[in-house]
Amino acid sequence: MSTAPTPANRPREPFFSSGPCKKRPDWSVQALEGACVGRSHRSKPAKAKIQALLDQSRALLGIPENYRIGIMPGSDTGAFEAVMWSLLGERGVDLLAWESFGHGWVTDVVKQLKLADTRTLTADYGRLPDLSEVDPAHDVVFTWNGTTSGVRVPNGDWIAPDRSGLTLCDATSAVFAMALPWDRLDAVTWSWQKVLGGEAAHGMLVLSPRAIERLESYTPPWPLPKLFRLTKGGKFNEAIFRGDTINTPSMLCVEDQLDALGWAEQAGGLARLIGRSEANLAAIGNWVAGSDWAAFLADDPAYRSSTSVCLSFKDPWFGGLPADQQAAIAKQVAGALDAAGVAHDIASYRDAPPGLRIWCGATVDTSDVEALLPWLDWAYRSVKAEAASVAA
Repeated sequence: MSTAPTPANRPREPFFSSGPCKKRPDWSVQALEGACVGRSHRSKPAKAKIQALLDQSRALLGIPENYRIGIMPGSDTGAFEAVMWSLLGERGVDLLAWESFGHGWVTDVVKQLKLADTRTLTADYGRLPDLSEVDPAHDVVFTWNGTTSGVRVPNGDWIAPDRSGLTLCDATSAVFAMALPWDRLDAVTWSWQKVLGGEAAHGMLVLSPRAIERLESYTPPWPLPKLFRLTKGGKFNEAIFRGDTINTPSMLCVEDQLDALGWAEQAGGLARLIGRSEANLAAIGNWVAGSDWAAFLADDPAYRSSTSVCLSFKDPWFGGLPADQQAAIAKQVAGALDAAGVAHDIASYRDAPPGLRIWCGATVDTSDVEALLPWLDWAYRSVKAEAASVAA
């Protein structure tokens, strides 16, 4: 590694992982002291905490009162699988994919559920498919924010308000950091370990009245595992959305999420959370504008993510390297930052183009992002200099 001088300032909290993500500022394990442990999750005190979590989530996000909200097993993955297996098959499906997780949902629908009437609308990393091609008579499956590509849909205007199909939205790296148009969304999922930095293994599911009507009027032709069943005796199972979770939740994780929701409210609510994330993106944008080696993977600011900010290397020297060497250089840059203790876990996703992925969600302080940026220059130039030395 180069002996170039290191920057003078360091991020106070060097946690920029895209999942599990940074916890709220100044979090400590003492936040869990009030957890309802050693009790049944169906006891009155435990159910009261679970209901408080649901109520506070609804209030913070502005979820309509006639939408149902519940806790699901298996993180965002479990929640989204449950809605796909429970809701799809009644009509044609449009599948939108422009990064790893969206392509994963395509695989589940086409190869596992084996639905025949599907259309897959795709785009390369850093871009969006043509949203105007979505058929409002079809169900649509999409991610609001592509965590591994740094690309988000710009708004919900492309979703027809008079649609006859349902919209199934994986919003795990968007909710609490981006404005969601609930009137355009019918099934929305996320996980605790993303924007509010909660703990893993628990997913959240929001269902519109239209989605509930589908559950009661349509029975899928395939068997449903217990963890996916949202109906009972042909009727919507309201109990799941009143705190009677399908399986046992961790009350430690519930307490941690209550702590995160409390911080979010004290921080100024949803508008402030969105503002914090957008300020982090703006800080990186100002730096990228003057960089001779870094660029956004998403070239259009209109759909550039404010949470999972993905950077590519525009340096002609880097572009002239073979693909395997590009991947190695990118990993070395991320590794140098990790070893220096200034940014943990910011390598690009394994299926994405070589680069860096910096989590800039609402729990990340902009001052830490600003302190990180000179270190990015230090790491890249150090790795480049070493590579040039070896080549010589």
